[in-house]
Amino acid sequence: MNFGSSLIEALESLASNKVRTGLTMLGIIIGVGAVIAMLAIGAGTEQAIVGEIEGIGTNLLFVATNYDDVTNPAPITIQDAEAIADPIYAPSVAAAAPVVQGRVELTYAGEVTGATVVGVTEDYYLVQTVELTEGEFFDTAQISGQASAVILGANIAEDLFDRIDGLVGETVRVAGQPFRVVGVLKKEGGADFGNSPDDQILVPLTTAQARLLPRNVKGEVDIIYVSAISSEAVTSAEDEITTILRDRHNLKLEENDFFIVNQELLLDFASTVTGVFTIFLGGVAGISLLVGGIGIMNIMLVSVTERTKEIGLRKAVGAKKRDILIQFLIESSLLSAIGGVVGIILGWLLSVAIGRIAAANDFILNPSITINGVLLATLFSAAVGLFFGIYPANRAAQLEPIEALRTE
Repeated sequence: MNFGSSLIEALESLASNKVRTGLTMLGIIIGVGAVIAMLAIGAGTEQAIVGEIEGIGTNLLFVATNYDDVTNPAPITIQDAEAIADPIYAPSVAAAAPVVQGRVELTYAGEVTGATVVGVTEDYYLVQTVELTEGEFFDTAQISGQASAVILGANIAEDLFDRIDGLVGETVRVAGQPFRVVGVLKKEGGADFGNSPDDQILVPLTTAQARLLPRNVKGEVDIIYVSAISSEAVTSAEDEITTILRDRHNLKLEENDFFIVNQELLLDFASTVTGVFTIFLGGVAGISLLVGGIGIMNIMLVSVTERTKEIGLRKAVGAKKRDILIQFLIESSLLSAIGGVVGIILGWLLSVAIGRIAAANDFILNPSITINGVLLATLFSAAVGLFFGIYPANRAAQLEPIEALRTE
């Protein structure tokens, strides 16, 4: 018997039990669809995170106090930021923006919402590339004069006013104190290290330190955003910052009471985390493929039992063990292959649906179906069909013709 005849017989056999065939393929369909959808979500998540990090700027550095395993660490201060911004000592640095941040409560006309308040200087506008839909960023007079001025994130504006335009000049209470709205941030929809810019408010650094977020040490800040003059100068800027801070903090030992993070480290970390996340999701979804494979083996064993006389008759008229083996392997492979094709379509539909749900909730996630993901799921499903079809096929091939014909 040639392959073409075996294929036709396999299709006829599967078509004769449409409901059973469909239910058997369901496990493979769900498994392949889940694997493709989960891999697409993992790839989309990685793209979203990497895009957010790269959007901040490839020449950006973050400087913060290191409190771990350091004896008497000195906090970073505004004076440290001024020294880092000095072109004489740090020619590779374009700007340095110290900030403090914390949680506060905002109220307006009975509406109450929580927000992350960020105290900033003028350089923050340059380092973080802040975009406003209306109003203007803080000027020197507002920052030096501890002005009661606030720039609202888009979500905060919507929570308090049910709109994001025409708000300049309005007065809101920040931690019970009246602040005049001088601007509204452009809606971004992403996340910045766990805090969406849309859920933040900006105030002058001096105002935050004096009235909203006082610190134990005068001039203490939480982080310094440093912009290098170019992406190629990031390493030089990092070395210059290290030299400046070690000298200012009078560090004699090898340990540093500060740490510096650059974009490359963040990108590597993000790729590692999302890679593990993707493997985990794919592994969980792959379990359903194994369950589908067990279903194929179960149905093929039932099929062998039901067709014992047929097998005996075929052997009696000259069919070889190889012919019977190939016949049942083709059937199990067809179950897996057809289920795999339908599963690919299901995975694509799930990915599109998840992307739209994410967009509806203002979360940037575009599940990305890659050819590698499709090939992996397809090959895995084919391997499952062959693996779980071998035992039933071999059992059918080993039947003796006389015994098979005697079976009731």
